[in-house]
Amino acid sequence: MEKIISQQSNSVDNVVSIIDARKKDQKTEVKFDRRELDQILQVYSFMVAGGDWRDYAIDHLQDRAVFSVFKRTSEMPLFRIEKDPKRAQKQGAYSVITAAGQVIKRGHDLKQVLKVFDKAIKLVQSD
Repeated sequence: MEKIISQQSNSVDNVVSIIDARKKDQKTEVKFDRRELDQILQVYSFMVAGGDWRDYAIDHLQDRAVFSVFKRTSEMPLFRIEKDPKRAQKQGAYSVITAAGQVIKRGHDLKQVLKVFDKAIKLVQSD
């Protein structure tokens, strides 16, 4: 373990771990875990196959993680799938938000929240 000793004094009280110092400087970001991304990308792949969506972006911010879907790259996102841990105890950490900012579905379970896109998926799969 690397240690830094203060130049002012060589006492043990001034020893600081570099790892601890870096952790204090780094701000934690909210991220989607692998299971969450798998669920989102499964819905995304069906919508791409149907020609409804063409591009996506993932943002890991300090207070939330956002998966944005686009019809065209240059446009505003059609939908944003957000994970906001601050809302986990209240309305649920997951939400689907339209381009206009309207929350169309919110809940504690991502799979249930993503069911808002099921009607579109069924249309894509039918002949």
